[in-house]
Amino acid sequence: MAVETERKFLVRSEFRNLALKKAEITQVYLASDKDKTIRLRIADDQAFLTIKGRSDARGISRAEWEFEIPVTDALDIIPLSLPGKIVKTRYYIPSGKHVFEVDEFHDKNQGLIIAEIELSDENELFEKPEWLGEEVTGKSEYYNSNLRK
Repeated sequence: MAVETERKFLVRSEFRNLALKKAEITQVYLASDKDKTIRLRIADDQAFLTIKGRSDARGISRAEWEFEIPVTDALDIIPLSLPGKIVKTRYYIPSGKHVFEVDEFHDKNQGLIIAEIELSDENELFEKPEWLGEEVTGKSEYYNSNLRK
């Protein structure tokens, strides 16, 4: 079983000039409840189906499996998804030995910017750039599956 360990932060200042690259992302959900989410994501010219289990008590770690699928299949599956979608631009920003993925949300979530960092374990230390704001790890209102609503 694969495990995702990540922390999330709001972004409080400019960061775009630090990005190595960016991607335009649209994502929908095929299932979403307290025990699991099944997400379909199209990022530029790639598509992924991702299954995530329930988060641990702190909201930092959970089981995750991700599979690349053809974009044509993803486009065929989208009509089967739950109501709502996420549209965002993702920026990849290096920081020490890590890379922050910073999502600038569009449409009904316009103005929201969240930075995520994936860690090898819950206690791994990492550099916190000055543009990072409040930590929102484990706050369900910042889960993408809830932001789609």
